[in-house]
Formats: sequence, C-alpha cells, structure tokens
Amino acid sequence: MKQHFQILIIGGGNAGISLAAQLFRKDSKLDIGVLDPSEKHYYQPAWTLVGGGVFDINDTIRSEAEVMPKKARWLKEAAASFEPEQNAVVTAAGNRYTYDYLVVCPGIQLDWHKIKGLEGNLGKNGITSNYLFNVAPYTFECLRNTKKGKAIFSNPNTPIKCGGAPQKIMYLAADYWRKHGVLGDVQVHFYSGGSIIFGVKKYADTLNKVIARYGIQPHFLHNLVEVKPDSKQAVFDVYEQGKVVGQVTEDYEMIHVTPPQSAPDFIKNSPLAVPGNPLGWVDVDKFTFQHNRYPNIYSIGDASSTPNAKTGAAIRKQAPVLVQQLLSQIRTGKPADAKYTGYGSCPLITGYGKLVLAEFDYDNNPMETFPFDQSKERWSMYMLKSRVLPWLYWNKILHGTA
Repeated sequence: MKQHFQILIIGGGNAGISLAAQLFRKDSKLDIGVLDPSEKHYYQPAWTLVGGGVFDINDTIRSEAEVMPKKARWLKEAAASFEPEQNAVVTAAGNRYTYDYLVVCPGIQLDWHKIKGLEGNLGKNGITSNYLFNVAPYTFECLRNTKKGKAIFSNPNTPIKCGGAPQKIMYLAADYWRKHGVLGDVQVHFYSGGSIIFGVKKYADTLNKVIARYGIQPHFLHNLVEVKPDSKQAVFDVYEQGKVVGQVTEDYEMIHVTPPQSAPDFIKNSPLAVPGNPLGWVDVDKFTFQHNRYPNIYSIGDASSTPNAKTGAAIRKQAPVLVQQLLSQIRTGKPADAKYTGYGSCPLITGYGKLVLAEFDYDNNPMETFPFDQSKERWSMYMLKSRVLPWLYWNKILHGTA
C-alpha cells in the first residue's frame, strides 16, 4: 500500500476536491493523496432551501467516489494525529502516511454537545436545524405546523460555516407565515451571540429593513446554551463586554438551532492549531495559507485560521491561490506572488424569490461581481442561488474549472 505522497490533502469536501482537481489541471503528473472516510458528498448551501420547502434534499447528495478526481489516490480513512516534524499523518486506523506537502482542509466541526438538551431531540418536538442533512426537511414541517406562538432562530457566538444561514431560514419562514396569513400570530425572534445583524454596513442596512418588514425581533449578545424540550423553553447566556452577565429563558413553539462550531478535535488537539485558541483553527498566514510554523503545511477552507467568512465562495477564491503557492514551492522552492484578499460571499435569501448577494473582503469592503447594486433584493440573484450555483458546484467547481 502506498504510504508517501507528494501532496497529501486532508478532507474530501469542497476545498479538498476542488483543490486536487485544479492541481491536476495544472500538472497531471502530480502525486496526490486525499484522506477522507466519507462515503457521501453533500452540497450543503442548498439545505436552507430544503428547510424552506423549495429544494429536494436528495439533490444535495452524491457519492464521494463520484466527485473524487480520478488521478487522486483516495485514502478512505480518518486523520487522527499529526507529526509535522516527521512530515507524517497518523489515521484512526493506525496507518501512517508521509508527504512532501500537506494541505489540511477537513471542514468545520458542529459542536452540538455545547447546547444542553439537544441530544436525542433534534428533528422532533419543534427543534430543528438546517445544518444536518437528515433534519433539514423537518424545518419545513415546523414551518407548516407553526400557526401561533414564538419562533426562535439562534446564531452562536463562534464563527460558523455560511454565516448568513441562521438568518436566511428565518426570512424564508417569516415570508412563509406572511403568505399563509399567520405572521403576527407567529412572532419571529432572532437570538444572536453576535452584536450586529451583518458585518458589512451596505448589506446590514438592507437586512434591517427586511427585519422591520417581517416584524422580526432581534436580540443580540444572546448565546443559546440549553433547550428544554418538555417545557419548550430555550436558555440563553447574555453577554456584555465579552462576559456573561446573566441568563434568560424564553418559550418557543419552534426553534431553529445553529450549533457552535470549531475546528475538528484532531486539529484542535494537534501542534497545527493556533496556540491558545480554544476553537483550534489551523495556524496559517491569511494571504498565502502557509502554516506559520511548518512551511510545507497549508490550510484552506473552514478549518483554517483565515479571518474571512467561512463559505464555499471563499474556497473558490482560495483554491487557485493555493495551487500557485504549491506549484511554485514544488518547482522553485519559493513562494508565489499570489495572495488571497479575504473574499467571501453570502447569498442572503430574504424571502421566496428574493436575495441579497453580499460579497466582501477581509476589511468588510464590498467586492461585487455584477454591475448593479447587490445590496438590493433581487429575483435574479435568488435564481442564481437556487438554480445556477448548485449546477456550477457539481459540474464545474468540483472539476476544477470554476
């Protein structure tokens, strides 16, 4: 069995597959291994639309074998630990693989265990989340069954993949209840561990108007810590100046939970993590993705320490930069000039047939693609999200051509 690779990629999600595909397009003779135990590959951005009842969950899944680049060696194992001084990775099965260059992109970990009372109750009793394949369809069931009372949508105080997701489903839900004449009988509340609705003012101004339109009540610096299914209550820590100053308990008819998130434990507990950071992101330069202590290790995607929005759109801009960096190191031993600007994109669904396409850089400056004001709600951008982007993902991005 082959044990050494020129480039070893940890993770077979969007980042790992699209990176490998792009590398092979530049040089088909590269020796690349992809380490990932998953049998299935998911297009997670569509799960918001699944929760809104307008996308088939079965269209968001394919086999991992179907998306794996043919020239890559697929190692169907889970990474367990790193030996960066020996250029080695040890798997959960006890196998040891070595590399010339390592790319760490296993995605993000959903820390459900940090919310008391969730275990065994997700997907029933009015408790739902679009962050799980098998629970997202239940979100639409909750929308249909909720005719009165309080609907809570939570957003944690950690970075999360698709930072707009907790809001998108809230706006779809409010629009659904408006269309069915029960918005008002259903009171929509947004409890966020953050301090503002969105980090880029241009788009935040629009979202605040959307909130007002639906009568949504926002509660900032409120972090969900417990759900009580029997009494249908949610418990939030309340923050001031970074410290917990109390708790509030709120009744709900339904609650959509976005879990706190972090780097996977095998990274968090490794020498690759940012020293002293409890969330455990891979410690890299935010412009080049090169590890700050191990020069032949790189990381892109949700597990890296780059302070951008954790989105698939970010990966699409990160991967070509990393391709240039890796090929330059392999061929010349020197870094490339290519730099990542922190580009992120958040297609903010604000109702059925309405979307604000937020695009921005590290400094929260808009970086818009289209020649019109993307802070306006548009049907065309909703069609981009619901029709064009899923096709682009399966047919172009994963093949390294977009």
